[in-house]
Amino acid sequence: MDEPRVTYRTIDDGRIAIVSLNRPRYRNALSLQTMQELDNAFQEAARDPEVRVAILRGEGPAFSAGHDLGSPDVANRGETENRTRAMYERTWDLDIDHYLRFRSLPIPTIAAVHGNCILAGWMLASSMDVIFAAEDAEFLMSDIEYFSMPWDIGVRRTKGIVFENRFLTAEEVQEMGFVYQVVPAADLEDVVIEYARRVAEQDKFRLRLMKLSLNQMQDMMGFSTHIIGHHTGWAVSRSGSLPPERDKTASRQHGIVAHARTAPKRRKEK
Repeated sequence: MDEPRVTYRTIDDGRIAIVSLNRPRYRNALSLQTMQELDNAFQEAARDPEVRVAILRGEGPAFSAGHDLGSPDVANRGETENRTRAMYERTWDLDIDHYLRFRSLPIPTIAAVHGNCILAGWMLASSMDVIFAAEDAEFLMSDIEYFSMPWDIGVRRTKGIVFENRFLTAEEVQEMGFVYQVVPAADLEDVVIEYARRVAEQDKFRLRLMKLSLNQMQDMMGFSTHIIGHHTGWAVSRSGSLPPERDKTASRQHGIVAHARTAPKRRKEK
């Protein structure tokens, strides 16, 4: 029997749900099947009257290396005659629909990020409410489907980073406000669980309403409209003559990563 792409468990008498990406061989690359299993896990947490908060983490050396470009999940996807329409519908299902659903979960969500958090990995982390990062975490974002970056760190910083196309350290993204706290890699799990326990002590209905209010504030400023509109524009920009869909996507995203500048080295304290 195949290993599940996502695992789910609860701790502390069911008050804390732990959702784990379970594809370490593929650096937790995000296929449609993986996203569907993530959605199932989060919906299970949301339906459980005991669960007050959910933690998202990744098994293996990385939180997520981004979209799945080459595992059997993708190889078995097949081709279609109308590649432009297929690309739009696939990226809507894979990215936009899922991330907006994760953002709207009625319980607080926490991402525990270590290792690579690249492209779709950033999008996934961004759809969580609070992000903790290990000191070894590295982040890479570009102007792709779920373009939350201006909302995460501000428009001018987004311009600077997207124009330059480089990796960011955990310390940098914390300074920008994307990450709540940076901790030693060995302490990440313990620190996140302790934070989740403090959240779980709060009234569940109060947490739900506070999250809803803050999300509504962003939506009144245009968050969801921008996310959907950017995805539409992104799809239109690629609606010309496309070569085989899978090769096009893979070459483009491999190119983004290959040409991204490395993160600046962290200074060692004397």
